[in-house]
Amino acid sequence: MKKHKTFMLALEKDDPERELEFELEFQRSLTTAERFKMMFERSQEMAKRLKRNGRRKPVEIVKRP
Repeated sequence: MKKHKTFMLALEKDDPERELEFELEFQRSLTTAERFKMMFERSQEMAKRLKRNGRRKPVEIVKRP
């Protein structure tokens, strides 16, 4: 099993550009399978949150007359 470095960004003040670059660097360090696994985990987490907050269907198509 492949071991990854620990990624942690510590900034003195808010810097969106450095935060984005940090996130992209982290994503580049993952394999495709790891990225998909992370995506599916986040999707399940979001669906659970929606259900817990009373929104059973995360996505719903509304047909207008």
